Amino acid sequence: MKWSWKLGEVAGIGVHIHATFLLLIAWAALVHWMEGRSLAVVLEGIGFILALFACVLLHELGHALTAKRYGIKTRDITLLPIGGMARLERIPDDPRQEVWVTLAGSAVNVVIALALFGWLQFTGGLEPLNKLSVTGGSFLMRLMTVNVFLVLFNMLPAFPMDGGRVLRALLAMRMEYTKATQIAAYLGQGLAFLFGFIGLLTNPFLLFIALFVWIGAAQEASLAQIRSALGGIPVARAMVTDFRTLTPRDSLARAVALVLTGAQQDFPVVEDRRVLGVLTRGDLLIGLARRGQETPVVDVMRREFQTVDSSETLETAFARLQTCECHTLPVVHSGQLVGLITMDNVGEFVAIQAALVQRRAEG
Repeated sequence: MKWSWKLGEVAGIGVHIHATFLLLIAWAALVHWMEGRSLAVVLEGIGFILALFACVLLHELGHALTAKRYGIKTRDITLLPIGGMARLERIPDDPRQEVWVTLAGSAVNVVIALALFGWLQFTGGLEPLNKLSVTGGSFLMRLMTVNVFLVLFNMLPAFPMDGGRVLRALLAMRMEYTKATQIAAYLGQGLAFLFGFIGLLTNPFLLFIALFVWIGAAQEASLAQIRSALGGIPVARAMVTDFRTLTPRDSLARAVALVLTGAQQDFPVVEDRRVLGVLTRGDLLIGLARRGQETPVVDVMRREFQTVDSSETLETAFARLQTCECHTLPVVHSGQLVGLITMDNVGEFVAIQAALVQRRAEG
């Protein structure tokens, strides 16, 4: 994700923090300064935010490690002001697996809350809830309460929260996956509408949550429809066959000429029809700025890249394009380059298929 920095790795999973997370730290510092007017109070407030997001990170690791049991890798985890996001390489094929992967996150928060409750009970540190506030009350008591809130909030039956995914998985056990997603999305958007209405009358923050839920539900439904439309269709039917390539010995000036005379932005670097690398538009611009036009392509191209076989499904290619942070995938057959697949031509293929389906329905 852009504007994020890598903090490190946990169980082989990269953990990133988004730049906007600093706004949350700044807000916490400001609120605690206005409340206590002392550095100690400010540091305690920042410490609480960091402890809270340590719990969020453990929540996301619960998803990731459970997915790993089913052979699904997690690309990375990003911490945002609104929570965490674990990017799985794919959604579990079995709805039962999706239920367990989804519930694992909230189960972690339940364990944290119970552990804190046991410690507070043992030490006599339990306090009435009415004594707690954003800046006041026992540190551990507030942390326990927030973990309980995270469980309740995440289990709301609305995308993109865990409850929406559990609902979709349960529905998918009885009906087609796309239809299950659509029903769960409609319920999520209905809940978002309710949040928005209540927010107008009470707390404006609920308007932000309503917008977040509405957009998340719409995106999930859209992605499910795209996957359904692409399922079972080989890449060969939608790949670009009219494209340009570069050799490792070509200069960046040659790449510039190809960019300016056509619509292609990323170029496979090929020798004997075998792909040795990929020169992306971004890498080309960086190479031009740092090295100049006479630089050989081999010095700038990406040597680590993903490909897709022409016999694989468009659904597989679409998922790979989403996770590789690239715009173009070389399409190969028997190890040789035969085409390119991009997000643009996948989108065009879906639009054309939708138009054809509409035409048949009207006819």
